[in-house]
Amino acid sequence: MFKSLGNIANMVKQAQEMKSRMGEMEAKLVEVRVKGAAGGGMVGVEANGQQKILAVRIDEKLLNVDDREMLEDLVAAATNDALNLAKQAAAEQMAEITGGMDLPGMEQMMEQLNPTDTNPSP
Repeated sequence: MFKSLGNIANMVKQAQEMKSRMGEMEAKLVEVRVKGAAGGGMVGVEANGQQKILAVRIDEKLLNVDDREMLEDLVAAATNDALNLAKQAAAEQMAEITGGMDLPGMEQMMEQLNPTDTNPSP
């Protein structure tokens, strides 16, 4: 019985350590910067590791083109590229914290840390 209590105490300690590491990771992800691109770099989108869009840059040449749909497609493609790079950066941080272990439920935890915001605030 006492051995079981020791195991539970050890598990609680490990969970607290993991929670602390997750907080550290979240702080690091705010600092991570990735740049997505489309149209040969004519459209660029910068995001952080928490999948928040920080900046959008459009080459001046595209602003003089009357093809609005093409420009919209390029912005969407560059944004998706940046978000994919941000997800990769978050996965790398997670692997660093967990030592590469595939822990059950970790993917769901990452989704809660970095939820996809369908209605971002300005």
